[in-house]
Amino acid sequence: MNSTDYLIVPLLQAFCWFDDGLQAHLQAKGWGQVTRPQSMVMVNFVTGVLRPSDIARNLGISRQAIHSTIAQMVDMGMLELKDDPADGRSKVIAITPKGVAMRADANEAVQALTAELGRRIGKAHVANLAAALSCDWGAPHKPTVKPPSSPRKRKA
Repeated sequence: MNSTDYLIVPLLQAFCWFDDGLQAHLQAKGWGQVTRPQSMVMVNFVTGVLRPSDIARNLGISRQAIHSTIAQMVDMGMLELKDDPADGRSKVIAITPKGVAMRADANEAVQALTAELGRRIGKAHVANLAAALSCDWGAPHKPTVKPPSSPRKRKA
């Protein structure tokens, strides 16, 4: 068995390596504990995803869970909820000045982590990894499987 047999394992390990490094950097900058869901909300914000329902869908979690995470971030002073200008029935997240400062420190951390990864595995590997992960993978694969046949009923 080789490392591509279970590609999900090194992918998850790589994600955790980056997120753990990000968390350590933010704590060293005095931000305290930022949870993984909170950092994922910020990643979505940075990429332009502002509606809580869209963030929940991107992360594969419930809307209730994302609203709880966003409420924590509002309480921390990082985000605020505002009316969605495109749909008055919905809310969007907006970053506060404190959140802007944290985002700047997070960006610094990501740059430092990327540079460190380049030193550890080589810049060419980092570039190839980024290129491969940036490809359009399409929709998740859904195998075609026949439903199991119904069990036979016994005669009484």
